[in-house]
Amino acid sequence: MDDRQERGAHFVQSLERGLAVIRAFDADTPQLSLSDVARRTGLTRAAARRFLLTLQDLGYVRTDGRLFSLTPRVLDLGYSYLSSISLPEIALPHMEELSRQVRESTSVSVLDGGDIVYVARVPVSRIMTVGISVGTRFPAHATSMGRVLLAGLPPARLEEYLREADLTTLTPRTVTSADALRAELDTVRGRGYALVDQELEEGLRAVAVPLRERDGAVVAAMNVSTHAGRTSSAEVRRDVLPRLLATARAIETDLASSTPARRHA
Repeated sequence: MDDRQERGAHFVQSLERGLAVIRAFDADTPQLSLSDVARRTGLTRAAARRFLLTLQDLGYVRTDGRLFSLTPRVLDLGYSYLSSISLPEIALPHMEELSRQVRESTSVSVLDGGDIVYVARVPVSRIMTVGISVGTRFPAHATSMGRVLLAGLPPARLEEYLREADLTTLTPRTVTSADALRAELDTVRGRGYALVDQELEEGLRAVAVPLRERDGAVVAAMNVSTHAGRTSSAEVRRDVLPRLLATARAIETDLASSTPARRHA
């Protein structure tokens, strides 16, 4: 059975390939040659060229004749989603107050496949080698917010994730065993928060809690990130976690009282 049959007769492969071309660009490689795009997407050079030129005609890609890059217009694709949900708008004032109290950066993310995607952030200081902004993605298994979101999945979806996930080693501390991760998620589910110590990047320690809808479903996660050399795990649990939990409850209250048309989808 070919991929099209597995995905259904409705599946439009050309759309998949066009989106793959857009995703070929990232923060590390904002400019790519035609050969680069073909190699990253698995397309032939001729097919990659057609997609790039079509995206250029539509205003999503530009070129200097040799290298291609995305234009700001691609932000429209994500803005349609962000503008349709109320969570970032509701959460930001609470996050700003939390950051003021703990003097650390706070973030909110949602789960997309095997990654977390940042939908709101209040930065205080830069403690990672990569910059973080709305739209930034990280592997869920190595992040505090990812652990919270994975722990909130229905059992069948979690097992599917554990079967298919690429549990990449990012630091010597990263949990890369499906069994070990499953056990960690059981702990997270039981205690209501996740504390991840230098698994995503050396020196980064973060604690996260779930954000729930009225029915108890986990729709997002919120964290506070600190430098491991500045704040110990015990201090995070004692000084940061209670404020983080209180902030989450305040956000959930506001989400529950928002009008149906403005609710998080």
